Amino acid sequence: MDKMNHAPGMPREDDEPGGAAARPGDDAAPADRIEDASAADRWEDQGGPVEQASAGASPAPGPTGSETAEPDYKDRWLRAEAELQNFRRRASRDWEEGRRLAEEGILLEMVAVLDDLERALAVASPAEAATPWGQGVSLVAQRIRDVLSRQGVTVEDPLGRSFDPAYHEALLELDAPEGAAPGTVVQVVQKGYRRGGRALRAARVVVARAAAGSAT
Repeated sequence: MDKMNHAPGMPREDDEPGGAAARPGDDAAPADRIEDASAADRWEDQGGPVEQASAGASPAPGPTGSETAEPDYKDRWLRAEAELQNFRRRASRDWEEGRRLAEEGILLEMVAVLDDLERALAVASPAEAATPWGQGVSLVAQRIRDVLSRQGVTVEDPLGRSFDPAYHEALLELDAPEGAAPGTVVQVVQKGYRRGGRALRAARVVVARAAAGSAT
């Protein structure tokens, strides 16, 4: 069909040397020709040359002043030292308070025993007090008083003195008897004990008051 449609005298493409017609631009090497921008990009991804950054590009941001500032170690040390001193004072105060409460608990037990011995001696007759049994009870009571005294415990006997709520416990108020001023202690039901400036046991007392209808 091709031979029949071909005009006589015209050269044919398959008659040219090499069996194929020569085309313009075929002599250029394929590696020297880049078809489009996408091909150039693929070539750069595969290790080709990369375009240099422009001169106007901004540098990477560096650390700010707050990030590079040194911590104030001296201030931290002073704060830690102050907290340590406060902890030591609190621990010492708590230890002293616990020790004082433990000692006072034992001293109160000794005071209770002394109360029993003194009541026994108070109801004993002079003849009974002169027996070896009475003398032994008296000796034990005196030994307990000596121990309490060495621990700084003193007797609080407020008879005839003004009522002090820090060391006295009022059980009852009575009209002031003759010669007693209102507000004074007229009877001691149970004597008290103090240790230093604190009441180890408050004295239980009866306090005088002004008589009804009398001028104050």
